[in-house]
Amino acid sequence: MKYQEGDKIIVLLTNEEGTVVEIMNEKMVMIEVKGVRFPAYMDQIDFPYFKMFSEKRIVEKKKIFIDDVKKEKGSPKIKVDQGVFLAFMPIFDKDIFDDDVVEKLKIYLINQTETPYHFTYNLFFSGDSSFELKNTIGPLTDFYLHNINFEDLSDNPRFDVEFSLANADTKKAPYYETSLKLKAKQLFKRIEEIQLKNEPTFSYSLFEHYPDKVDDEKVDLSRLGNAGFRIYDVSKVKENLPPARTVVDLHIEKLTDHWKHLSNFEILTLQLKEFEKFYDLAVAHHQPSLTVIHGVGLGKLRDEIHDILRLKKEVKSFVNQYHASYGYGATEIYFSY
Repeated sequence: MKYQEGDKIIVLLTNEEGTVVEIMNEKMVMIEVKGVRFPAYMDQIDFPYFKMFSEKRIVEKKKIFIDDVKKEKGSPKIKVDQGVFLAFMPIFDKDIFDDDVVEKLKIYLINQTETPYHFTYNLFFSGDSSFELKNTIGPLTDFYLHNINFEDLSDNPRFDVEFSLANADTKKAPYYETSLKLKAKQLFKRIEEIQLKNEPTFSYSLFEHYPDKVDDEKVDLSRLGNAGFRIYDVSKVKENLPPARTVVDLHIEKLTDHWKHLSNFEILTLQLKEFEKFYDLAVAHHQPSLTVIHGVGLGKLRDEIHDILRLKKEVKSFVNQYHASYGYGATEIYFSY
C-alpha cells in the first residue's frame, strides 16, 4: 500500500495539503483537508515531499559574464564500505528562490571488493520491468547504470540484481540474487540527509561477501530404511509424486468451501500456497507450460504471482494476455529446463 494513515498528502487538482485518515480500499482513501474529510482516489493525491523536491518554477534567465563563470568541479568520488552497493546521485536544479530541487537520479553499481562479477540489473515500477542491463563490473570499480527521472520514484521502484563470479570458483555459489525496494518517504529522507552532510550520494548495500556454495546434505539411506521410512528409486520419483496440472484455477471458491469468513490476507495466502504447490509439481514433472487462472479483480494475486515468477530459474517466459477461455484473468508460464 502506497499510503498509510497519518501520511501527509497534497491534492493534485487544488494543490492543497492534507492528511490520510483512513484506508478505504485498494484504490481510495479518506483524507482531511482544512478540517473537512472526504474520500479521494489514490491517483488524485501525492506526497507533498515530491512537490517540495521536484517542483520547478520559471526562472528569469540572467546574463552571465565571463568573470562570473566558476570552474567545473570534477565528478565526486563515491565512498562506501567493503562490499557491493547500489548508489544514487541526485542531480539538482535551482528554482526562483535559489533552492535546490531534484531533477533526476544517477544510479551506479559500486564494487568495493577485489572480485569481478557478471551482473543482470533490472528495474521494476509497480511490478513491471522498465530497464534491464547485463554486463560485468571489475574489482574496486564504479559502474554507471542509468538515470531515473525523480518523478518516477513515486511508482514503487524495485531494483533486482543477479550476480555471478566472472572467474568461476567451485567453492562459491553459482549465482546470488538480491532485491532492493524503495519507498518515496525513504528516498526523501536520504536526500535530506546528504544535503545536510554535503555529500554527493547515498547508497544501499547489496552484499558484503559473495556467498559460498551450499553443499547438498547427504543422507544415510540405510539408516532411514531401518527407521521405517520408505526409500524410492530416484529414477522412479515421478511415479510417487502427486499428479500435476496444466491449468490451475486459483479462485478461492475452487480451493475451499469455507472462504466467506476469511480475510483478504488469508485468501491471498491460501491462493499463493496453492500456486506454489502446483508450480513445484509442474517443474518436478518437467511440464513445458502451466496456465494459472488468477482472475482480473484488482490484480493483487496476479502481481504477487508475477513477482514470484521473475525470481524462478525454471521460467523461460510468462505472459498475461487475452485468452479465449479466461479473458485477461490467466497467466501462461513457459519453462526451460
